[in-house]
Amino acid sequence: MCIRDRYQRRVHGERKFKIATMSFQTVESKKEEFRKYLERSGVIDQLTRVLVTLYEEPEKPQNAIEFLKKYLGSPTDIDVETMKIEYDRLRDENTRLRRQEEAVSYTHLTLPTIYSV
Repeated sequence: MCIRDRYQRRVHGERKFKIATMSFQTVESKKEEFRKYLERSGVIDQLTRVLVTLYEEPEKPQNAIEFLKKYLGSPTDIDVETMKIEYDRLRDENTRLRRQEEAVSYTHLTLPTIYSV
């Protein structure tokens, strides 16, 4: 192996090491940034509380995920399709009532006044 080959191996190896180190630092800094975000927003505290509650539960639930959802306030028995249908029905009713109100307002403005002063 000639000196040039050794030099190129060493330089390229250092370059790869620097790139890998920079990439690692970027990933680590992103992780740290995300951890700080979770901490600031209270997510870590809330998760810690719910996990401690689960740990202290004398009779462990069959479904730990459902326990976590219930403790965090997430409703577990929601039928999304029914809610979508109800939303569409209420939106259509709202549109119908707005049109009806506009028609009544227009009629009220165009009626001749019975009592004139």
